[in-house]
Amino acid sequence: MFILFFLIWVIFSGQLTAEIAVFGVVIAGVMYWFLCQFFNYNPRYDLFLWRKAPLLLYYLITLVVEILKANAAVFKLIYTAEYELEPAVVHFKTDLRSTFARVLLANSITLTPGTITVALTGSEYTVHCLDKELAEGISSSVFVQLLTKIEEGLH
Repeated sequence: MFILFFLIWVIFSGQLTAEIAVFGVVIAGVMYWFLCQFFNYNPRYDLFLWRKAPLLLYYLITLVVEILKANAAVFKLIYTAEYELEPAVVHFKTDLRSTFARVLLANSITLTPGTITVALTGSEYTVHCLDKELAEGISSSVFVQLLTKIEEGLH
């Protein structure tokens, strides 16, 4: 997180000089200290994210691919005249333990066209789907599988 704060400082400064770098290190350090002190942020979380960076990148690529596939499926559903849409509300639970993984799954579902996460209570999801076909396999989707792998070692 410290590095992220420093990089944001450099980007917003527009140039990199020794003076800007020194101020950036000090300001990033103060912000990191504030985050740890008042928001109960744990530096071990930075190490976890660093170790899981390849999986998180793979998750992001998978999310983009799934969004594109869902776009095609929704386009087909909407523009196929002989098919009547059957909206559905689906309830399912996951074994995801961390709030990070559960919220990431909820956001990924919402970002995928044709589905919206209506509620997330504990580990129970309520998802509205444009059509019942879009709801098939949602509880064991590729998102859930990847987030389970990412979660390993978090606790």
